[in-house]
Amino acid sequence: MTESTLQTAVTRRRLLCGCAGLLAVGLGACSRGGSAGTALAPVEADAKTSCALDGMLLADYPGPKGQLRYKDSEQTVWFCDATELLSTLIAPEQVRPVAAAWVQDMAQADWERPVGHWIAAQTATFVLGSRKHGSMGPTSAGFANVADAQAFATKNGGKVLAFAAIKAEDVDLSGGVRHDGRM
Repeated sequence: MTESTLQTAVTRRRLLCGCAGLLAVGLGACSRGGSAGTALAPVEADAKTSCALDGMLLADYPGPKGQLRYKDSEQTVWFCDATELLSTLIAPEQVRPVAAAWVQDMAQADWERPVGHWIAAQTATFVLGSRKHGSMGPTSAGFANVADAQAFATKNGGKVLAFAAIKAEDVDLSGGVRHDGRM
């Protein structure tokens, strides 16, 4: 092998290794689902976190909360009630692509002061229409597994539904006062 042929082989090998490295980095970032190689994960609300729909402070109210991130933003959008989040996700006019959405697993979180225990909304099982109220009255409680949702519904009433089975009319936000006798 001549020196020129050897240099060409080394240069070609470096080029191929460099391309393979760039491909691996690019695929790694894609598989994590975030920009700049960061994985999407739920975050915790603080005392000043407010609901995107009505400005209510999440910390001031009981019941399950929700959060989401849109694909075109790194900002977390908060909901003081899980029904508000579900309505946003399921509404037929929802056209802004969602990167991730979370609700709290109410088998783990304290109803009066829910903190943590975030699960993907699309994989949760929900109880709609129970006697337990959240910040906006009747709410949707999310659970990581069906057995916990069924146990909650047996104790507190309500209908058990997988996320995919929830229809827009199940989480309609119009006429809240009509549906809540406490107001």
